[in-house]
Amino acid sequence: MKVLKKIILRTLFVGSLLYLLICIGLYSYQERLIFFPSTLPATTAFNFEGNFEEVTLSTSDQHNLHGLLFRSDSAKGVILYLHGNAGSLESWGQIAPTYTNLGYDIFLLDYRGYGKSTGKINSEQQFYEDSQLAYNWVKNKYPESQITLLGYSIGTATAARLAAQNHPQQLILQAPYYSLVDMMQQHYPLAPTFLLKYRFETYTFIPQIKAPVTIFHGDKDAIIPLHSSLRLKALFKPVDRLIILPNAGHNGMTNNAHYLTALKQIL
Repeated sequence: MKVLKKIILRTLFVGSLLYLLICIGLYSYQERLIFFPSTLPATTAFNFEGNFEEVTLSTSDQHNLHGLLFRSDSAKGVILYLHGNAGSLESWGQIAPTYTNLGYDIFLLDYRGYGKSTGKINSEQQFYEDSQLAYNWVKNKYPESQITLLGYSIGTATAARLAAQNHPQQLILQAPYYSLVDMMQQHYPLAPTFLLKYRFETYTFIPQIKAPVTIFHGDKDAIIPLHSSLRLKALFKPVDRLIILPNAGHNGMTNNAHYLTALKQIL
């Protein structure tokens, strides 16, 4: 009996220790689990087609955020695009013709540590402030009534927050999540949510947005399930829309035929 008791206590101790170590690891390395930047030398020359220029924005803590502004032949407005959690503008810049061909300029921002942007992401508030800096730059170039905010994946909560705190023409979200806490519970159900520094609570921003909101989500998305957008839909104004893309996953939405058809009606 005593031997069994010792085995049980030892097992509980080892299990608790492993759980504690996993929690410490999740807290300490969560940026590496959320953000997957590709860095670029400052001398990198881009070979995109069309008319574009590089833009550098200076943050309050002396870092540089790099962006690309692609111009259409006759702009109806501008799109501020907040991309996903991987890559850099070297790859994200390839989506620009989809929007410039529809008559819109598009400004894409690389987050800290992505592409030519310096520094590193270390807080949710910092992430929001950097995005607002980009919005302010765009607003100084274009009437706010001509700004469309477009966020994809990790960029959706930030785009929604910008829409809630500013006055853009409209907000478009591609494959948004309800919150990052919700995503954590799906992928790491045993991890306590208080460990997560990045809450990215999209659901808190949607009810605050006065501009029209359109969400696109693939019904085969295995990374951010459609259920996230269905929950956000419950917070919609009458004018807001959820467009479900049949047989679409998480990636490649810009080239999706159903997305392109609907996009032409929105822009």
